[in-house]
Amino acid sequence: MDHKGIDQVLSALRAGSVAASGRGAPAPATAAAGAPTDFAQVLQASLAQVSQTQQRADAMAASFAAGNGGADLHDVMIELQKASISFQEMVQVRNKLVSAYQDVMNMQV
Repeated sequence: MDHKGIDQVLSALRAGSVAASGRGAPAPATAAAGAPTDFAQVLQASLAQVSQTQQRADAMAASFAAGNGGADLHDVMIELQKASISFQEMVQVRNKLVSAYQDVMNMQV
């Protein structure tokens, strides 16, 4: 089985996560000492990042709605869009994983 496709998907997820959070460049996708990357841990970290992005957007929206001076409408809308895009990306990854699982389960041995 070729793992290059999985590594490319993981790199795309990391890049999307970094873009959504507004941080710098992501760390390389290589594991220490040549060990394989644990897909479950990467997926769990991506889900946590999406959740954190949504919580930050909700907090900014609540702050803006309460009339606090620290929240600007433009910043709130940008954070809400980042949260929406990161959630949509995670839904698409889930759909691809379900599709791949169904393809594997339908294979005849």
